Amino acid sequence: FDWANYLESKYPEIRKEFDSVNSNMKKLQEEGNNIWAGALTEDASSYGVGWKTLGLMNRGRWDPVNVNLFPKTAKAVHESGIPATEVFFASMTGPSDIKKHSDFTNFVLTSHLAVDIPYSGENKCRITIGDETRQWINGNVMVFDTSLIHDAVNESDKMRYILMFRVWHPDLTQVERDALQFTYDCLELPGLVSDNPEERYVAEETAKSVRAFPAIESKSKGSGFGEKKPRGKKQKNSGKTKKGFGV
Repeated sequence: FDWANYLESKYPEIRKEFDSVNSNMKKLQEEGNNIWAGALTEDASSYGVGWKTLGLMNRGRWDPVNVNLFPKTAKAVHESGIPATEVFFASMTGPSDIKKHSDFTNFVLTSHLAVDIPYSGENKCRITIGDETRQWINGNVMVFDTSLIHDAVNESDKMRYILMFRVWHPDLTQVERDALQFTYDCLELPGLVSDNPEERYVAEETAKSVRAFPAIESKSKGSGFGEKKPRGKKQKNSGKTKKGFGV
């Protein structure tokens, strides 16, 4: 995929930004939305307590607050042309494993950009899809089908970080993508199916707005992370991710 090659080319920039922002956890927690939230729902129990996420996009809707915390990463993702419905960083503590499970969804594929893999290349952090096992390598992109049974392991003594994507399955037609996106939008904006034309129009315009790539806040020379708050409403941190995330 061209978008995968583009993201790999942007890895040094993404890694540098990630290390810088994630190193100041106090400010990250204060300024971000649902920072390193755990997948602790019953449906996600196979992920374990050591698997956490930091979202940039969910159901095709960018998070303007978190995008402005990771502007270079978000811009690289946006400019890559990846047909993403979800974008988020995922951490996995070491040593730990994620039990065998299926995401039960085949209209999207899953992709990982390996951001910070402990002992990269030494086969300590691996994912198995069906009967095929691969190790994460820093800067490399993997694409696979998590409707198949899969599991993962981090045998190191450090945290593993990846940038994870849900992407529309390439066999979907544009009409099918649009229909699925409309379903996602309706979950957030029930006014899209209102009998009231005015209410429906407002919901349609809102849907367009929240799916657009957010404005990146300009920072004054010499300013850095934590010195200027981004625009956008900060969401309440529930401490849990929504159902649907994978390894």
